Amino acid sequence: MQPLKGITVVSLEHAIAAPFATRQLADMGARVIKIERPGVGDFARGYDARVKGLSSHFVWTNRSKQSLTLDIKHETGQTLLMRLILEEADVVVQNLAPGAAARLGLSYAALSKIKPSIIVCDISGYGSNGPYRDKKAYDLLIQSEAGFVSITGTPETPVKAGNSMADIAAGMYAYTNILAALMHRQQTGEGQRIDISMLESLTEWMSYPLYYAFEGAAPPPRTGASHATIYPYGPFAAGDGKTVMLGLQNEREWTVFCDKVLVQPELASQARFASNAKRSANRAELSALILTAFASLTAVQVAERLEAAGIANAQVNAMAEVWAHPQLKARGRWRQVQTPAGAVPAMLPPGSWQHGEPRMDAVPALGQHTDAILSRYGYSAQAIAALREQGVV
Repeated sequence: MQPLKGITVVSLEHAIAAPFATRQLADMGARVIKIERPGVGDFARGYDARVKGLSSHFVWTNRSKQSLTLDIKHETGQTLLMRLILEEADVVVQNLAPGAAARLGLSYAALSKIKPSIIVCDISGYGSNGPYRDKKAYDLLIQSEAGFVSITGTPETPVKAGNSMADIAAGMYAYTNILAALMHRQQTGEGQRIDISMLESLTEWMSYPLYYAFEGAAPPPRTGASHATIYPYGPFAAGDGKTVMLGLQNEREWTVFCDKVLVQPELASQARFASNAKRSANRAELSALILTAFASLTAVQVAERLEAAGIANAQVNAMAEVWAHPQLKARGRWRQVQTPAGAVPAMLPPGSWQHGEPRMDAVPALGQHTDAILSRYGYSAQAIAALREQGVV
């Protein structure tokens, strides 16, 4: 299924937020032309070398794209970029430094005067105005500014998320807003500007703890891998030293848990555990009771009891176990994607795909499509070679 086939996206992107958004557009069939700096490219190419010598971040966010190397500070490079946008682009995406795109004449205000149907998506740390407009922003910094770090970790130590939470949030909102803008243009013929900030994207995802701390109330406490306000909901050690993750959501489950899992049905009626709020307030006492009940059981036996009782539970999987996860395998979620270093597995994007699979083409080498793209504009091999000598491409 490629509903965006025929749509061209020109992206001046680096790191994660913008590349993640445009990769999803490419999954849906859009032609994504990734503008990269000659000789260096997207700096995420150099984050690590864990995927057959390639960067894990880059392989994740850049399949199915075309890579065009272009020095956008060079006059000829600017001319080529503007021609590409005005002649072919439906959407322009950028997450350059604050103000850089506008200085290059790539703002929606400038482009829409020439091409009213253009959609321009600007992704930044803090948005295009306000006192934080020009601050540098990286994922960890936005996790801190949005309050995410303050509620994550242990009582002693706040921690960040293990993946790029703020970048992913911004990329998802950029992607969905671009889809909405394309639908709007289909109905009206009008383009539009989309202003996505990492801070606002992650703050939206923080709405539960924000409301929990409404009007000066205490925020959710940091509780490690346990839920901050629902209990029991988190990791518990079994007698063999392994960990079982379990979670209760309502009073019916609490009664069943006491009866079938702890084999202590009398606990369900005790006043100190009579509601989730009371169980959470008395979690130290309840934790001791649960750990005592689990001490004579292996993790497998605990999981069997939980399953038999209909109580939600999960394994604490490491990355190797996720690669081999039986549910992902049973549902056929893995595909092969080509890279400059050979084929690697990639997960089929979430969705049913009953009308055909998404586009999952190769991850491009730096500048791989430069010659092919320029030849479309009448540049000969000699002319392209000259541009390369000048450092334009």
